[in-house]
Amino acid sequence: MKAMILAAGLGTRLRPLTDDRPKALVEVAGHTLLEITLTRLRSFGITEVIVNLHHFADMVVEYLKANHYFGIHVEISREEILLDTGGGLKKAAYFFGKEDPFVLHNVDVISTIDLRRMLEIHAEQQALATMAVQDRATSRYLLFDEKLQLCGRRAGRDELVRSVSPVQALAFSGIHVISPRIFGLMSEEGVFSIVTSYLRLAGQGEKLLGFRADEYYWRDLGKPENVARAEEDVRRFGLL
Repeated sequence: MKAMILAAGLGTRLRPLTDDRPKALVEVAGHTLLEITLTRLRSFGITEVIVNLHHFADMVVEYLKANHYFGIHVEISREEILLDTGGGLKKAAYFFGKEDPFVLHNVDVISTIDLRRMLEIHAEQQALATMAVQDRATSRYLLFDEKLQLCGRRAGRDELVRSVSPVQALAFSGIHVISPRIFGLMSEEGVFSIVTSYLRLAGQGEKLLGFRADEYYWRDLGKPENVARAEEDVRRFGLL
């Protein structure tokens, strides 16, 4: 099984922790975010991972080499300019086969979300993509119909939605299961968000599903105060 870790961002929200390192190498309880993510993926049977890099890319490469890639086959996708989530994934399309679904995981989130269950539901529903979502406060929501099929997005007062009712507004976790068929459907080029592709494809009738992950622990580590709060979480939830 394969996965991609999104780690190319500048980590501006994490400053000053990212003044001299990429966000992937910010530490929680003595372990980097990259190590925590790789360890979690490996625990679910993932053996091949591609990581996109930009900010302090060489530092990450040397770190991986020094730690023997944490027992996983790791490839690097360097981005000369930041391509955002969709552009970064599309650039790495060569890494994935044509049949088996793969995991896409932000490096700056930690969770106990059951990836095996996500993969099962993704396969059962024959979805193009399945996104882990939760009922929690956020500045940007994804909107789903009663069958948990993606139908829109809400950011602030702006809302983009197909005409369905009722609508569930849920927070995205930064963890996806994706079928490689998506690469033949991504007409977007250059710098773009994967959510842009998702919304367009959902509007065209493709099955983009939400996976309710309310029962699982999840934390965004995009801010220094969140990193500090996560110290005990890593130990308590056995994330390593």
